[in-house]
Amino acid sequence: MFKKISIAAVVVLFALTAVIPAFAGTFINISTGPTGGTYYPVGSGIAKIWNDHVPDVKASAQSSGGTRNNIQIMESGSAEVIFADGLYYDAYNGLASYKGEPKKFMRALVPLYPEAVHIVVLKGSGIKTIQDLKNKRVSVGAVGGSVSITADALFKFAGLDPEKDLKREFLGHSESVSALMDKQIDAAVTVGAIGISSVVEPMTLGIVNLIDISDDLVEKMIKKTPYFAKMTIPAGSYTGQKKDIKTFSSPNILAIDQKVDEKTAYLMTKALFENKKALVVISARMSAMNPASVKDIRIPLHPGAVKYYKEIGIIK
Repeated sequence: MFKKISIAAVVVLFALTAVIPAFAGTFINISTGPTGGTYYPVGSGIAKIWNDHVPDVKASAQSSGGTRNNIQIMESGSAEVIFADGLYYDAYNGLASYKGEPKKFMRALVPLYPEAVHIVVLKGSGIKTIQDLKNKRVSVGAVGGSVSITADALFKFAGLDPEKDLKREFLGHSESVSALMDKQIDAAVTVGAIGISSVVEPMTLGIVNLIDISDDLVEKMIKKTPYFAKMTIPAGSYTGQKKDIKTFSSPNILAIDQKVDEKTAYLMTKALFENKKALVVISARMSAMNPASVKDIRIPLHPGAVKYYKEIGIIK
């Protein structure tokens, strides 16, 4: 009787394993950014490209708190690929908030596009400069996120104490829009490509204005952080924006864990550039994804990416 039960169990187990095929390939989890931003929908598009065009890869995208959170997620082993703004430079090199704790597991895969620092203020709030934010309610992105780090540095250069002189609210993209609509905040700092939805929506509703970041503040930010660059948001980029807006930008990249094998990283890089049109359909700002921009990346490239860029003549 015992033998009969054992044989039957084996037969059932064999039948189950026969209809549930095992996946012996590589799982790639992509950590992106908050919903309402650009990273998440683009990340989902990237996952589809890799699933469709890279053999033995199963990719998926997840939302997150942004760059700082993404670096933490990769370090924990829960993501193989992350979206990262210029904070990646500090993280890899153990600078600023990462002092003494360099994140050497990161490698660069693909340069994406520059992200502008936007400061939107409620119409009628009387806010025309950074200094006017004193005693105001200001959204600065998620707690501990790269937006809040950038915002705090900007406030300090403007002579404001972030903790004492402002009423900071740590809200994501969509939460900031809702808070502006309900007049629960007076302003919001948002970092994203021109056309980011969290600026498009309140500008289209006509409830906010964009304000300049003065040249002297921009220069101070660039001097402090070498990956920042001057940027202008051209007039007409948003509904009701009648003049150019002075600001600065931070570049962003796809970073990959050094543990991903060279062949897989090579095929992932190749697939993105060969299927770039699919990403541009999701977000027009992905038209700025250019392999030539790899020269501006400030951390080591993954060997698989190096192989691709050498293949197309970008790297010698």
